[in-house]
Amino acid sequence: MSVSGRRSALAVLALYGCAADPYRLDKERGAAGVELASFAMREECVELRTGERIGFYFVSAAPVAFNIHYHDANAVIMPIVREHATNESGEFTADRTQIYCLMWEAGAQPSILEYRVRLLPRRN
Repeated sequence: MSVSGRRSALAVLALYGCAADPYRLDKERGAAGVELASFAMREECVELRTGERIGFYFVSAAPVAFNIHYHDANAVIMPIVREHATNESGEFTADRTQIYCLMWEAGAQPSILEYRVRLLPRRN
């Protein structure tokens, strides 16, 4: 391989080696003014290791269905479910290493959503 070929290969490896994991929650995530059309959904997915905790908060202009879920083979496991909620805040602790998704779904009435999710310190 030529010198320029090696440099190109190293540049590609550096680029992909430094790419952040899109599911790792390294800093607070959230959004405001998220428009949910009738029956539309919004998800925010994060990888949590066993024992890791998140704090979450949301408020919506119209009631939404909210859940925190993960997939196990063909099953969808929902440790937290709230129907017709316009606001919620709380903590969630992972009981297994998994990608967990916070999901909001509008009903027949459209809504506007604001949410935040952040990693909390482990409890001793």
